[in-house]
Amino acid sequence: MKTIGVLGGMSWESTQSYYRALNEGVKRELGGFHSAKVALYSVDFAEIEALQQQGRWDVAGERLAEAAQRVQAAGADLLLIATNTMHKVAPQVEAAIEIPLLHIADATAERLRQDGIRRVGLLGTRFTMEQAFYKDRLTERFGIEVLVPEAEQRERLHRVIFDELCQGCIEPASKAVFLEIIADLHARGAEAVILGCTEIALLVGQADTLVPLYDTTALHADAAVVAALAEEKA
Repeated sequence: MKTIGVLGGMSWESTQSYYRALNEGVKRELGGFHSAKVALYSVDFAEIEALQQQGRWDVAGERLAEAAQRVQAAGADLLLIATNTMHKVAPQVEAAIEIPLLHIADATAERLRQDGIRRVGLLGTRFTMEQAFYKDRLTERFGIEVLVPEAEQRERLHRVIFDELCQGCIEPASKAVFLEIIADLHARGAEAVILGCTEIALLVGQADTLVPLYDTTALHADAAVVAALAEEKA
């Protein structure tokens, strides 16, 4: 079994979901007392969040690249950045290490393509919904059309993610907001909706809506388990 490297803490609320998913995935595949081999580096999110707000993505990329090198030095065979938004600096991180980086958008897109989804709604932070690094990867590499919420809806989502979910607060009223936006995206033609922030699944799940939801945390962890067990399952 390969060791899965994880860059976490962005926020730690979702990183614990990653840790659970990785271990449950390995146990599901191998049974018994098996669990995942994980090398985890958890950053101080306050530092990263400040750099996001300031638009200093290059500095944030340097911080994550340094952390990734530490994960590699700890014996990781592959790397996950346990957040959607910080995949904006994935090329910077990837260039700093020798082990493969499993991109969260690729893991999600592969499942969408398997399921025949060609037009998808995207929820996430304002950075993920508005900037090109995520949407363009889905479109250019996988041919998937991406719809995002309207401007006012994007602001509401961004606020809930940072002011509530990253703080561990689960508010029923905010859940209703997410479900309303999901329904709106579906009405606009989205065949499914990507939960493109790793905290969103803490609030909304498939049981809450008939619109197919793609939880990026779960899909990213699943892809890592497959990669970690590739030789054992061969």
